Amino acid sequence: MNYIDYIIIVVYLVGFLGLGFMFKDNNTGGDYFLGGRKTSWLPLSLSAMATQLSAISFISAPAFVGLKDGGGMQWLTYELGVPLAMAFLLIAVLPTLYKSGIVSVYEYLETRFDASSRLLISFVFQISRSVATGVMVYTMALILQATIGLEFWISILIIGLITMVYSFQGGMKAVIWGDVIQMSILFIGIIICLYFGFSELGGVDNFLTHVDTDRITAVDFNKWGFNNADGNDEFGFWPMVIGGFFLYASYYGTDQTQSQRLLSSSSMSNLKKLMMANGLLRFPFTLTYCIMGLVLGTLLLQDVSFQEQMETVYQANIGSLQGKKADLMVPVFIIKYLPNGVIGILIVAIMSAAMSTLSSTVNSLSAVTMEDFVKRFNPNMPDKKYMTYSKLLSIFWGLVCLFFAFFAGNIEGTVIEVINKISSVFYGPILAAFILAILTKRTHALGANIGIVVGVLFNVYLWLYVPQIFWFWWNALGCLVTVVVALAVSYTVKRQVNEGLEVTYYSGKKEVAILLAYFVAIVLFSISLPNMLN
Repeated sequence: MNYIDYIIIVVYLVGFLGLGFMFKDNNTGGDYFLGGRKTSWLPLSLSAMATQLSAISFISAPAFVGLKDGGGMQWLTYELGVPLAMAFLLIAVLPTLYKSGIVSVYEYLETRFDASSRLLISFVFQISRSVATGVMVYTMALILQATIGLEFWISILIIGLITMVYSFQGGMKAVIWGDVIQMSILFIGIIICLYFGFSELGGVDNFLTHVDTDRITAVDFNKWGFNNADGNDEFGFWPMVIGGFFLYASYYGTDQTQSQRLLSSSSMSNLKKLMMANGLLRFPFTLTYCIMGLVLGTLLLQDVSFQEQMETVYQANIGSLQGKKADLMVPVFIIKYLPNGVIGILIVAIMSAAMSTLSSTVNSLSAVTMEDFVKRFNPNMPDKKYMTYSKLLSIFWGLVCLFFAFFAGNIEGTVIEVINKISSVFYGPILAAFILAILTKRTHALGANIGIVVGVLFNVYLWLYVPQIFWFWWNALGCLVTVVVALAVSYTVKRQVNEGLEVTYYSGKKEVAILLAYFVAIVLFSISLPNMLN
């Protein structure tokens, strides 16, 4: 790196500080947390994808594809459940949540069950999301230290403080438009890496000649994920489709970081477009950075100097965490092969991706805390006081995430797997709570609460004591256990049942048909991928 790269990084960071001040005119909670419900579907779609396909995707997914034992293009199977989840949410869940006018998605659980259900899920979300985000920030800071020599703690503070400032000032509008910029930079970064990667390999034909054929298989129908004690029964078709359906239905429909964007939509029509965009555009984007992983992994195997530099960086900065070594592939490639100026752009891409996820987390955590806890003690709070508390909470949760980042150093495995494991413990039971609230009429609060606790504990038990079951199944199994226990308790123990708000369904036959056809298309594409690359 030289002065050109550092100038690019500084300009980028200063620009994002200015972004917060550009959108500082927020007068109510609806302005601060939902952008006044005036944002169109396109920036909301890009923001949703930026939060999900962020730093961990840019760094860790290519590492999984190109280097990890048992990795490869089967990472694409992560995406197979997305169109199915979008169709389910669009019809059965989101219309009711959107028309309720809520800020915190967990508020709906109180109207249908009681306050305890709302607070339970809200608490689970706050803990799981802040820990997972801390892991992400830790890894990004470690990578910046390893590649550009920036001290670990300084990297954390720069990422954290810049993000907190623009999130503090601009609220959801700053987060959304920041995500749009960051998503654009991230995509440009992937294209740049692909261009230089192919160039160093001597072109596409040479890449196809030398690519590891064991890594180009995307779909495996023989792996069911029930014999995974040795780690060799992962990422089969059925666990990824079924588990992925439950994971993404929960993530987009009930995780505040995503549902807050859906609730920010200006109309139900725009919400429909937002869901369709996420259902259709994620796969090609994921395919792009998976191809990048194949290209860089192939280059690494052919270039001894690339291997040596990666080993040197690993030994100097990480040492004992073998699972993190693969995450260095992309950043070391950037430093080794790209020209000055371009290096700065790619480092900005890494930082922007991390900041995108952190800003979304900070805003959503402050929204949940404000709506679910603080307002409970002062429901008629004046707007000015509400805004003051909201901004202070965004700082508080930013500091909490940074705190977890400093203590995430002993977590093994690629960061993208770690975060998905943490999420999969909770996503199934949380989704089950909303399914019970919206789609059943006889479930009461006690039944729902017991079901949620049992579902989470069941998944924790699987994690600690049943390594044979691939963790992607936790999403489906946790949801199933929660629903069964909740219904059993509700039918056995008689309690008052709240009707809640009116349930609304969306009759979107055209959209559902498109999403189902798209599911079939991407499955067939993924199956035929080895033939295309051979």
